[in-house]
Amino acid sequence: MAQKAEGPAKKLYCWNENGQRVCSDALPAEAVNRAREEISARSGLRTGGVDRAMTEEERALAASDEQQRQVDQAAADTRRRTEQALLSSYQSEEELRRVFNERTGIVDNSIRTARYNVTSLREGLVSLLRTASDQELAGKPVAPKIADSIGSRHRELQRQRLLQASFERQRVELDTEIADILRRYRELKGTQAVAADPAATVASAPAK
Repeated sequence: MAQKAEGPAKKLYCWNENGQRVCSDALPAEAVNRAREEISARSGLRTGGVDRAMTEEERALAASDEQQRQVDQAAADTRRRTEQALLSSYQSEEELRRVFNERTGIVDNSIRTARYNVTSLREGLVSLLRTASDQELAGKPVAPKIADSIGSRHRELQRQRLLQASFERQRVELDTEIADILRRYRELKGTQAVAADPAATVASAPAK
C-alpha cells in the first residue's frame, strides 16, 4: 500500500513584539517586516531566519554607501591603470630611482637642518639657564630680557623637535613608498630583484 505523501513541514515563527518574544504557526501581517526566527514544529530546532526590513532611511544610506564604494573602487582602478602606464615608461630601476632622488634629498636636508637647529637651540638654552642660575645664586633677580629669551628659545626648541620627528617619519614613509613602487615595477616588467642581493648575484654568476 502506497504511503500517503507528507505535507510541507510545519514551522513556527518567533519574533520580538514590545520586548516580548512571540511565537506562532502563522505570521501576522504586522510582523512581516520584523526580524524573526523560523523553527521546525516537529523538532523544535531553528531552521532559518529573516532579518528585519530596512527603513527608508537605512535603504537610502545603504544605497549611498554602495555608490561611495563604487566611486572609491573606480578611483583605485584608475590610479592603478595610470600608475602601471607610468611605470611602464621607465626603462630601468635606476631611471625610476632617479625620480625619487629630489624628494629624498629635500627630506634628508630638512632632517639635517632640524637636527642642527635642535642642537644649536639646546646649547643656547643651556647657556641662558646657566646665566640665570648664576644671577639667582648671586642673589640678583633674573634680567627680564634673559627670562624672555629662555621662554622663546624653549618654545622654538620644542617646535624644532616636532619638525625633526615629522621629517624623520616622512623619510621612513618615503622609503616604504619607494620599496613598494619598485616591487610593483618589477612585477610589471616581470623581473626579479636578485640584483639587489649581492650574494645572489655572486651565486648566479658563471664560474670562470
